[in-house]
Amino acid sequence: MAEVESKKIHCESPVEPTPAPAPEPVEAPKDVAEEKSVIPVSPCEEKPDDCKALVIVEKTPEACEDKISEGSANRDAVLARVATEKRISLIKAWEESEKSKAENKACKDLSAVGAWENTKKATIEADIKRIEEKLEKKKAGYVEKMKNKIASIHKAAEEKRAMIEAKQGEDLLKAEEIAAKYRATQTTPKKLLGCF
Repeated sequence: MAEVESKKIHCESPVEPTPAPAPEPVEAPKDVAEEKSVIPVSPCEEKPDDCKALVIVEKTPEACEDKISEGSANRDAVLARVATEKRISLIKAWEESEKSKAENKACKDLSAVGAWENTKKATIEADIKRIEEKLEKKKAGYVEKMKNKIASIHKAAEEKRAMIEAKQGEDLLKAEEIAAKYRATQTTPKKLLGCF
């Protein structure tokens, strides 16, 4: 569209102006005004990197005369082209809108999944901590029981040692008494150390 306007502007200012019939030049500016009122803002104006560079084509005055004489025929073609460009730009805008919606929805869903994952992880970690504390308490209880058992075993061993030592002392006293008796009676014991 901008090319058509630039071509018309260039064609309207040739070096040698040619006389033209009066009604047709009046229609040409009217067409340009109508085209300007119908043309939507193209996405190229909003996004400079998507735009194509405009090239101004210089035409000879003969080409301008042909264009002026075919004004009504070109007008329909230009309007059809404008309608097509408008439709294409609307489709492109709709496509961008849908892509944006899809990206926003995906982002929202991903953040929801991340939040869900974090919640579940926190719950499981809390359960693990609770179980570990419970196991620590059980372990402490079992350790205490085992220590008590060790203490009772040690106490029983001490009692057995004391009994053995007491019996040993009794046996030594008994042996000394019997030896004193044998000495007093001048007799020899019937049992001499088991090896004799």
